[in-house]
Amino acid sequence: MSVAIRVIPCLDVSGGRVVKGVNFLHLRDAGDPVELAHRYDADGADELTFLDVSASAEGRATTLEVVRRTAEEVFVPLTVGGGVRSVADVDQLLRAGADKVGVNTAAIHRPELIDEVSRRFGNQVLVMSLDARRCSTTPSGYEVTTHGGKQGTGIDAVAWAREVADRGAGEILLNSMDADGTRAGFDLEMLADVRAAVSLPLIASGGAGTAAHFAEAALAGADAVLAASVFHFAQVSIREVKAALANAGLPVRTVRP
Repeated sequence: MSVAIRVIPCLDVSGGRVVKGVNFLHLRDAGDPVELAHRYDADGADELTFLDVSASAEGRATTLEVVRRTAEEVFVPLTVGGGVRSVADVDQLLRAGADKVGVNTAAIHRPELIDEVSRRFGNQVLVMSLDARRCSTTPSGYEVTTHGGKQGTGIDAVAWAREVADRGAGEILLNSMDADGTRAGFDLEMLADVRAAVSLPLIASGGAGTAAHFAEAALAGADAVLAASVFHFAQVSIREVKAALANAGLPVRTVRP
């Protein structure tokens, strides 16, 4: 039997509140992370992702208390990222209730972090967040960005995806910075290009606007589909996304009545 496509709401948290903008700008309040986590768990989410979007930019660790309160509300796997710089940070988040930990900026500055986390906890714990944008100066045409898309790195995104896979990441969360928050659809070309380069599970993020967009991403090679604003502001429901995936002939976990 084929593995079910996972549907993952994302909680972008800043200052203890869920926020969402377009291309990581013009953020607006979308609610309390604990309340939203509880709602999405009840609505049939397969996993939840909690990203402290201001942690790296502000040079601080993830807000553990909010993670603890969120973890208490959900019975599906919880991935937490933002400000993770060391094996000790990963250990803290796992003890606070995270099932998996997302790493981005710190691994770009020191790629050995990926090896260290994978060796200590197993690769199933490590989700490599890859925030990429289109760029004319890299071989693949995509560049890795950091600090919530604010800073370019000059690193080729497809080459970096290969490296993090080789170093022991368990899966890649591929976020298109160009599509983020636009609701115009996932960047299917970028998704297909990264899919062709790596075999580990790939989570598509950035650009969802309709239920059909999620099915398009899965057909382009995503093992999981992630979104924020369309769920937060009730434009698309998890049930509708799963129906679209099933109608496209893709395997999904059924939503409880």
